Amino acid sequence: VVAEGQNVSVNGAAVPEGRPYLHKGLGVTWPGEWVAVASSLGVRVAWDRHLAVTVTAEPELRGGTWGLCGTYTDDPADDFVGPAGDIAASAAAF
Repeated sequence: VVAEGQNVSVNGAAVPEGRPYLHKGLGVTWPGEWVAVASSLGVRVAWDRHLAVTVTAEPELRGGTWGLCGTYTDDPADDFVGPAGDIAASAAAF
C-alpha cells in the first residue's frame, strides 16, 4: 500500500478516495479525513494524510511482534529492534 497526499494505491492500482477496498485480507477505509489500512494479520495503520500515523495490533499479537513498536509487551526497552537484533537509539535512527 502506498499513500501520498490524497492518493492511495495497492500494488500500483489506485484506490479512489472515500471508496472502501477489500482484497485478500487487506482493507482500505476512509474514516473522516484519515486513511486506514487493516490486514487479516491483526494490524491496522491509520494516517491523517499529513504527519500523524497510528499503528494498532490485536491483543492476540502481544509478545509476537518486533520492530518499531517492539514486542508489544509495553516494555519500551524492546522498541526499535532492527532485523539483526540491534536496538536503535531512536525512532529516527530505526
